[in-house]
Amino acid sequence: MALQQDTIVAISTPVGRGGIGVVRLSGTRALAAAAPLLRLRHPLAAGRARFGEIVDVATGDVLDQAVVTYFAAPNSYTGEDVVEIAAHGAPVLLEYIVRQCCAGAGKDGGARLAEPGEFTQRAFLAGRIDLTQAEAVGDLIGSSTLEQARVAARQLGGALARAVAPVKAELVQLIATMEAGIDFAEDDIDILPAEKIAGNILAVRAPLERLERSFAYGRVVREGFRLAIVGRPNVGKSSLFNRLIERERAIVTATPGTTRDLVTETVAIDGIPVELIDTAGLREAGDEAERMGIAKSHEAMADADVVLLVVDAVAGGMSGEDRAVLERCESGGSAMLVAWNKWDLVAEKEEADSFAALHPSEQRPLAGDPGPRNDKQKALRTSALTGEGIAELRAAIVAAVAGADAGGLREAGMLTNLRQHQAVAAALGGLDAASAAVAAQVPHEMVLLDLYQALGGLDALTGATTTEDVLRLIFSQFCIGK
Repeated sequence: MALQQDTIVAISTPVGRGGIGVVRLSGTRALAAAAPLLRLRHPLAAGRARFGEIVDVATGDVLDQAVVTYFAAPNSYTGEDVVEIAAHGAPVLLEYIVRQCCAGAGKDGGARLAEPGEFTQRAFLAGRIDLTQAEAVGDLIGSSTLEQARVAARQLGGALARAVAPVKAELVQLIATMEAGIDFAEDDIDILPAEKIAGNILAVRAPLERLERSFAYGRVVREGFRLAIVGRPNVGKSSLFNRLIERERAIVTATPGTTRDLVTETVAIDGIPVELIDTAGLREAGDEAERMGIAKSHEAMADADVVLLVVDAVAGGMSGEDRAVLERCESGGSAMLVAWNKWDLVAEKEEADSFAALHPSEQRPLAGDPGPRNDKQKALRTSALTGEGIAELRAAIVAAVAGADAGGLREAGMLTNLRQHQAVAAALGGLDAASAAVAAQVPHEMVLLDLYQALGGLDALTGATTTEDVLRLIFSQFCIGK
């Protein structure tokens, strides 16, 4: 795709007052558009920062001091000439710079206001970054935890592109070999046997399957998730809530039914944003306010990605309300954790066997562990008073939605949004169709159609075949100046 010919300008720092504000220009007329505003001690040179003054174009009065940096094409972020003016962050001053750069729009020295994400879009169109890296720019800007920033930085550095490159190269090699066998059969070029084609398809598929599984972790790192804490009154829900957020947010008393409304707080657990929801105790309501609170508790359970059922470890087992929560989560597909709270009150002599004795059928392990009927459930021993089991609970909360092997994905490229996941799913669909065609002894020409479909999925992942509508949607989510 050809680069735009016009020059663009925008404020690249956040809206508001600050010590420094940056105005960025990109395009063939970047230097000319900025020149009337600047009085520099030394001429601009590529890759050099110059100190100078910003002047009023009309009067010649000095308005501010600035540092101006020039990046010459193609060695810039956008692949075009780029000028960045770093002045003091007074909004009126930055807006004046932008207006003056746009004053000559349509003439030799003018620029126009950049659209959201247009600088990054030009970087993509210039081949400076691929589409996964462009998306990582937006993720990095929007990071709210350090782990989100780390993941986005790895993606921006090309981690996902590097993970896909050898797979794509192997697929292209298979396609080229099959094409040659068809086109030049009369020149004694061997046609690949079905067993070899099937083996090559499996070799391409294996790393793509691993990449597809990474979406579970990549999505929750990027978007976070919701956890609802539910249970009977006075089992320690609010105390666990306060323990997880590490401050006294929810009111805790010995009186059952203290919590009547939802109490929410967003915290980072293992670097992932988690919206914690403390709910009203589940029981037969005594008044209208409590009935409304319990109704909201059921709504929170339905909307949550993970439900944490808190059970009193010294109260003699699960109640009917507890079992109803388990059944609701099983039917709804929510991940489920069970915290046997107040474990510090269980007598030492009973500790060895009382956990199993309370209700052995409710010890439900995470996926991957041998155990009973539901692989989305796990029971843990906790004490909101002493902190026992809280570290294990935090790890289990993340693993419930990200998978038990999430830690192994931290240093690798991973899928972080639905578009990327759909592209890999399309590639896997093409490989599945090709495998079925080979097994059915379909002519190689038809097998190649399926392999090209798989290749198209990989191209869409990195942006090689992305439509303009998709590009417009992706970059429109950026802020202006990025």
